[in-house]
Amino acid sequence: MGNDEFLKIAVEEVRRYTKEHLEDPQDFDVYVVWVCKTLQNNKALLSTTLLDGMYFECTYNGDKKELYFDAYHKLENRCIKVED
Repeated sequence: MGNDEFLKIAVEEVRRYTKEHLEDPQDFDVYVVWVCKTLQNNKALLSTTLLDGMYFECTYNGDKKELYFDAYHKLENRCIKVED
């Protein structure tokens, strides 16, 4: 599966999942944070413009023709200074 086809399916799945879990209907966009294709497999990290702290991982297993969908909630974001 090519990246364009994979990303179309991944974005549709994130949109479907998000709409199913929204209490109040709202407009939102889905965007791709990162995408990679290795051999017959694809992986993408996605999020939405909603301020709910959710992000998503979609992985396509080309050998089994299966899409794995994971939904995560960001609990914390810290900045840690690293000295050289």
